[in-house]
Amino acid sequence: MKISAKSDIGRVRSSNQDYYLAGELDNGVTWAVVCDGMGGAMGGNIASETAAKMIAEKLSSGYHAGMNDNSVKHLIVSAVEAANASVFSKSRTDETLSGMGTTAVVAVINSDTMYLAHVGDSRIYVLSKDSINQLTTDHSVVQMMIDNGEITREEAKDHPKKNVITRALGVEDSVRIDYAQEVYNEGETVLLCSDGLTNFLTDEEILELCRDEDSYSLAEKLVDAANSNGGGDNITVVTISD
Repeated sequence: MKISAKSDIGRVRSSNQDYYLAGELDNGVTWAVVCDGMGGAMGGNIASETAAKMIAEKLSSGYHAGMNDNSVKHLIVSAVEAANASVFSKSRTDETLSGMGTTAVVAVINSDTMYLAHVGDSRIYVLSKDSINQLTTDHSVVQMMIDNGEITREEAKDHPKKNVITRALGVEDSVRIDYAQEVYNEGETVLLCSDGLTNFLTDEEILELCRDEDSYSLAEKLVDAANSNGGGDNITVVTISD
């Protein structure tokens, strides 16, 4: 599997509070995690890095060849829970970090199966030559409003509360994690990203940019396009393709 990744401060922010890690486990199993931090002058940076490194550590130490689906699910969920506990503990022991938190999206791809977990409004997509499908549902105020029929998806793009999330790692001592298992088909690209990408590029623009691009340059091309469209937030992209 080919991994393409890039994180950029964008054109407006004074620091990059996103953090990502990606790599391979036994038997060519590929994984990635993207976190988008929040809170204080340095809190967001610390929250996202702490969470990503904890998840990576748990996946790397806990995964072994031959694990069944339930075992992989338990490993991923436990890794995200450990990240939540680690961020929460740091926020309680250092008052300058009080209230910090982070989103998290995690993907583990084993042959024809994708194992996914997320908290917050960072996203995971799967792209083929002619389609793009969002595999995660944002934990956000505007998503709740869409679900309740209060606003349309078009109205959500410019809603004043579009950046308000309803779940984050590290804010409380426990967290609800969304988990899913999906089929991975040959030729597809899995995309993990922070909202710095999706707030400045439409799904259609993302698909068009990915359609003919070399796998190893995908992340850079997407980040550059988001910056060209305003770059109003940190932008992080990880792509995985065969």
